Amino acid sequence: MSEDAANLPPAIEARALVKVYGAKAAVNHLDLYVPRGCFFGFLGPNGAGKTTTIRMLMGLIPPTSGEMSVLGYRLPDQSLEIKRRLGLVPDDTLLFDHLTGGEFIEFAGRMYGLERSLAAERARELLALFELDSESNTKKLIAEYSKGMRKRTAMAASLIHRPDLFLLDEPFEGVDAVGARLMKDILLDQVRRGATVFLTSHVLDVVERLCDRVAIIHEGRLVIEGSLAEMRQAGHETLEDVFVRTVGRARGLETIEWLS
Repeated sequence: MSEDAANLPPAIEARALVKVYGAKAAVNHLDLYVPRGCFFGFLGPNGAGKTTTIRMLMGLIPPTSGEMSVLGYRLPDQSLEIKRRLGLVPDDTLLFDHLTGGEFIEFAGRMYGLERSLAAERARELLALFELDSESNTKKLIAEYSKGMRKRTAMAASLIHRPDLFLLDEPFEGVDAVGARLMKDILLDQVRRGATVFLTSHVLDVVERLCDRVAIIHEGRLVIEGSLAEMRQAGHETLEDVFVRTVGRARGLETIEWLS
């Protein structure tokens, strides 16, 4: 982290954050601190509360209780200021199927307040950067895109206004190796310029290569947070070892006789 980033409010801060659906707490008194200018991995098993947390940080759903601030702005009071500074890639990549990729990226730029000519210029540059600018691709509607192409388009749209914070929910899911490598390099470049990346992913080796800090959530609660070096009980442990040790099976592996 740069000295300038260290003097700024944290990218994300949550205190005693709770989100209850019916009788179940999807997020249960979560305390979270994400410093500026870092690549932060937010991990957990299915149903742990990761996507719910991201949706609260995006301002899409209100918490049941607790406090949140993003880039020094309080939620929900200053949600508009926060949204202007976010780059979002949600898990379900809700794109407009009846637009081309270029039209959607340009539309995103206009929504963030860019002038029409600048939004169009940046959309063309982003299509080229994400290798979506072939003649066949530029004419395709998003409805015809593969899942990987949809992810690339969502990532491109998230970049168009040069956000200070990226909230990325499984951004590499369905993306081929070439596309994933491209997206990783772009995100690392954004962190080098001072942006913060908050990432969820089930691909732990990717998180291990990219992230400065990692937090693991289980049943809505934060169970461990820190750098990988701080988390490892033994020097040779991988992130997968840490993850399984933290939230894995409480009992030994069971077998089915006919599978043996």
